[in-house]
Amino acid sequence: MLSQIEQVAQGLAATFAPFCEVVVHDLLDPKHSILAIHNNLSGRGVGDPTTELGLARIADPDYPQVIANYANQFADGRQAKSTSVGIKDTAGNYIAALCLNVDLTLFRSLQSVVGQFTSIDGDTGLSESLDPAGADAIRQRIDQFAARLSTAPRALKAAERRALLRELKDSGCMEVRRAMEVVAQHLGVSRATVYGDAK
Repeated sequence: MLSQIEQVAQGLAATFAPFCEVVVHDLLDPKHSILAIHNNLSGRGVGDPTTELGLARIADPDYPQVIANYANQFADGRQAKSTSVGIKDTAGNYIAALCLNVDLTLFRSLQSVVGQFTSIDGDTGLSESLDPAGADAIRQRIDQFAARLSTAPRALKAAERRALLRELKDSGCMEVRRAMEVVAQHLGVSRATVYGDAK
């Protein structure tokens, strides 16, 4: 069984490298429990002892088998997010554990950069739309049409789309620049479909 767990660990480590440390513990040998460690972020090694969580599982077979996304910390102070999966034998006793430790350092930095990049100054008093003139009006009419039928714009059937196009044409909405493209995007269909429905 441990060899199979090690295969799973290798797959997870390859998928989430280099941000996620994956550790296989043999809980039958708690003083030397680490059988394998991939993407080593904690500085531990094979043969090192189990953690407090591992000892808790050894002491209590009823200890939760899966503990996901709990706060953790590497020895150098880096914040981590960890998930631990306990493995039981047929008698219901814990014999192994598969643990994932994600280094949050890079993600926190990215979060800060993205937050700064996407922030806008709401104190300027300016508001602008880059849509073609009238695009909002077209979308609003489509939404209203779909609402009358108790459905969503992208769920409209062909006959309903044809009725919608007639309504948009009668209201002058189809005279708006790139109207066909706006309608197609909002309905989730191709422009060719919209042209066909408009005939």
